[in-house]
Amino acid sequence: MDGGLGALRERVQAAQRIVVLTGAGMSAESGIPTFRDTLTGLWSRFDPMQLASEAGFRAHPQRVWNWYAERRLGVRAAQPNPGHLALGGFAQRHPGRLTVVTQNVDDLHQRAGNPDTIRLHGDILEDRWLDPCPRRCGSACDTKGAAPGEPPRCRDCSNLVRPGVVWFGEDLPLGALSAAEAAADRAELMLVVGTSGAVWPAAGLAARARRAGAWVAIVNPDETEIDGDAHQLVRGTAARVLPGLLSDATA
Repeated sequence: MDGGLGALRERVQAAQRIVVLTGAGMSAESGIPTFRDTLTGLWSRFDPMQLASEAGFRAHPQRVWNWYAERRLGVRAAQPNPGHLALGGFAQRHPGRLTVVTQNVDDLHQRAGNPDTIRLHGDILEDRWLDPCPRRCGSACDTKGAAPGEPPRCRDCSNLVRPGVVWFGEDLPLGALSAAEAAADRAELMLVVGTSGAVWPAAGLAARARRAGAWVAIVNPDETEIDGDAHQLVRGTAARVLPGLLSDATA
């Protein structure tokens, strides 16, 4: 199943409904460490559950807030790599043919030209309230009005502001998951790029697409836990493989 880039490129040319599922390896090529790689230096003595769970945040809100503040600086400094740009360029040249679904919480796909990227694990650059508003004010309760702090708090009820990401033990946003599953069900071709296939339910999208009739290709330099769900394996990184696979020659 390895290789066959020419044949895969032909499938890209022909497919009208392409889904690309991306993971941490793609952002790592832009210099954004994977989740566990960020647990180094000062943070190496902390268990991931202490920094990426509701319980950990409630126990040590300042510690968790500051860790995410550090990660946000890295995301803002990073730039889309050739893999991101290839996806964005293809989407701009072929409107309606490409859907990007990502497990990443950065905004590199959006900056590269895929503003409608489906984000399964949230957005690290956005904030939301930790608890439901006791006044039930809904969208009127904008976190931008919170009192400054580490983390900021509601000026009225002291509700904490938290990062807008999915933590351990939390469900994926229902709208994002439903949209990703619907895209997988409609896909003619699915490319799984830069993910180890270890995080569920995102990892199940490849098998779902295959059951629905899609051709599934995995682009990754190493073996993944879902290689068995693929028709084709391409051993390479997003930045090296996608520009050629999605170039103007595919039009």
